[in-house]
Amino acid sequence: VGELGWELYVPTEFTLHVFDMLVEAGADVGLKHAGFQALNTLRLEKAYRDYGYDIDNTDTPLEVGLGFAVDFAKPGGFIGREALLRQKEEGVLKHRLVQFLLEDPEPLLYGSEPIYRDGELVGHLNSGGYGHTLGGAMGLGNVENEKGVTADFVKSGTYEIQVAGARYPAKASLRPMYDPKGERVRS
Repeated sequence: VGELGWELYVPTEFTLHVFDMLVEAGADVGLKHAGFQALNTLRLEKAYRDYGYDIDNTDTPLEVGLGFAVDFAKPGGFIGREALLRQKEEGVLKHRLVQFLLEDPEPLLYGSEPIYRDGELVGHLNSGGYGHTLGGAMGLGNVENEKGVTADFVKSGTYEIQVAGARYPAKASLRPMYDPKGERVRS
């Protein structure tokens, strides 16, 4: 969710006991229950990808901003290594996963909204939600361009997201708008 956290893997028969212990231990520090939508909007603010919504098996790590997690020198290699190396060497990605934040705080985003760059349709949001930390609706979506979607391409365009037939100006970023350097996760 963009903050320091843990994932607990607990055998099913112990989950209720562990849950009760966590709630009791966390009472003194203000532990609160959070629902799925709260967690979903927090992950969107941090631009954490959700497999099946934001990314799938047709995307490469380079296209969705996960190239940093690829070990090209892994002993024995990996399936798709040569194709990924070619894509990296070519340096031209025809689509990229981009984070968007509406400048108007009123409209809501849910996913599937059209993305316009300089008035031209360039993609759709994969997922959306309201970012309480960022102060507006935000989402992750694929931007496409046959000539390539570079950082300069993303930065130089004027973006709009269409909501219920109306277009709203949006900021676009290849890096998370919340804690872009990942300092909070490491604090």
